[in-house]
Amino acid sequence: MKKIAAVLTLISLAFLIAACASQQTSNTEPISANSIEEAFQDVYDEHRSGLILTGAKDYTVVRGDTLSGLARKNYGDDNGYFFPLIMLASSDVVLDPDLIEPGMELTVPDLPKNLDNPNARKQLKEFLTDIAGIYGQKQKPEIQRDLLDLANSL
Repeated sequence: MKKIAAVLTLISLAFLIAACASQQTSNTEPISANSIEEAFQDVYDEHRSGLILTGAKDYTVVRGDTLSGLARKNYGDDNGYFFPLIMLASSDVVLDPDLIEPGMELTVPDLPKNLDNPNARKQLKEFLTDIAGIYGQKQKPEIQRDLLDLANSL
C-alpha cells in the first residue's frame, strides 16, 4: 500500500511540475505598444532626476535621423549605444526611441559631464540596464545585449 501511495504521489508531483512549467512566461515575451510606452515612462520617471543637463544641446530631428546616429554624432563614433541618454533627456517629447519623427525637439545631454560625476554615472548604468530590459521585451536581443555590455562597462 505504501508503494502505491508513493508512486501516486510521484506521478501527481510530476504532473504538477509539468503544469507549472507550461504556465511560466518569459521576461522576453513581446508586450503591447501601450505597455512598452508605460515601461519606458516608468524607467524615465525613475532615472530622470539623476541626469545632468548642464551643457545640454537642443536638436531638431530631421528626416533620416536615428537616435544611435545622433549619439554617434554627439558622443563619438563608438558611442552610438548612448542613445537612451538622449531619450531620457527628451522623454517629454517622445517615449519610445524607435518612434522619433522630423520636427521633434530633442535634448542632447553632455555625456562627459554625466560620466565624470560618480552619482550620474551610477544612475546612467542603472538606467541603461533598465532600458536593456525593455529592449528584451521588444524582441530586440542584439540591442539588449549591447546596452547591457555598455552598462557593465561603466
